[in-house]
Amino acid sequence: MTATLLDGKALSEKILLQCAERSKNLHPKLVVLLVGENPASTIYVKNKEISCQKAGIESEVLRFSKDISEKELLKEIERLNQDDSVHGFFVQLPVPDHISVPQIIRAIDPKKDVDGFHAYNVGKMFLSADFEDLPPATPAGIITLLEEYNIPFEGKEVVVVGHSNLVGKPISTMLLNRNATVTTCHKFTKNLAEHTKRAEILIVAAGVPGLISGDMVSEGVVVVDVGINRLDDGRIVGDVDFETVSQKASFISPVPGGVGPMTVASLMMNTLSAAERQ
Repeated sequence: MTATLLDGKALSEKILLQCAERSKNLHPKLVVLLVGENPASTIYVKNKEISCQKAGIESEVLRFSKDISEKELLKEIERLNQDDSVHGFFVQLPVPDHISVPQIIRAIDPKKDVDGFHAYNVGKMFLSADFEDLPPATPAGIITLLEEYNIPFEGKEVVVVGHSNLVGKPISTMLLNRNATVTTCHKFTKNLAEHTKRAEILIVAAGVPGLISGDMVSEGVVVVDVGINRLDDGRIVGDVDFETVSQKASFISPVPGGVGPMTVASLMMNTLSAAERQ
């Protein structure tokens, strides 16, 4: 079996063009707060700026020293909450250790929370898919990617590996909203392979390179690899051993070029949704 690639790069380009059409009468603006000079964060922010241009969204990056105090950062967040010209903003993670991530997320106005991390937006998702107004960007991107390839959710046996607040928990909830049967695994799960072999759809977001190998999946499984890991030799790989798993999968997302571009596309869609609501 040769797996079909879930091409997030191509789909994200299509979504950005659709966003550009929606943007014409909205004049949306997205602001990113970047604290310090984390190399990966700098690259992510640059990619988001490029995507904003394609989507017709005005973007601004506010750069702060790694020594900025939490109080000063919270003051900047409050200023953006009050600025009617700004429709969405987020603080690029990670931030230095002296800054509390929960405090930062709590301070952002839920209407402008385009990352979808605020407790208000996360909590609404538990009600139904109708309340996924500003969903976390990566889980939303995964759903959009699977829908593009007409992969059904209802009644499917889905296994999610990883239970982070950013990916694992919200994607599990969104799949339950779509009537999938969901098992969520994590580092304390015993006999991981017993669970992954049952999966008809397997979503892996553990941050462990090559965690899932071909002998851990069943024939015809749909695999979404959320992991982005840089090896010592500079290569970027996922949490799935692509070579062995792709021989058994019916669909598989590549790393890079799968979920990553969809996360950025979802961020653009959230920015437009926020602008429309405001």
